Amino acid sequence: MSDLIIKKAILAGLGALSLTRGKAEEIAKDLIKQGELAKTGEAKFVKDLMGWAEESKVAVEKKVEVVVKKVLPKLDVPTRKEFNELKAKVASLVGKKR
Repeated sequence: MSDLIIKKAILAGLGALSLTRGKAEEIAKDLIKQGELAKTGEAKFVKDLMGWAEESKVAVEKKVEVVVKKVLPKLDVPTRKEFNELKAKVASLVGKKR
């Protein structure tokens, strides 16, 4: 079984976003017990798996950011800047009323 297939299967089961080093090491040990991974390849496997998980996490975050930027205008939600401007106006009006 190739490393790529193993990585994809593991990340599909666990979710790349929730993979910890401890879990990656546990998976490597299980694969060694099953004869799917040589003991000498354990450190590289864990390092590669963690790197791939981080890349997947970054890719998901970027996709979520793009979707959110597209959806927010459709929902007519004010930006942080617009909110702060309104907040300042309200504070100014409240101050004038006193």
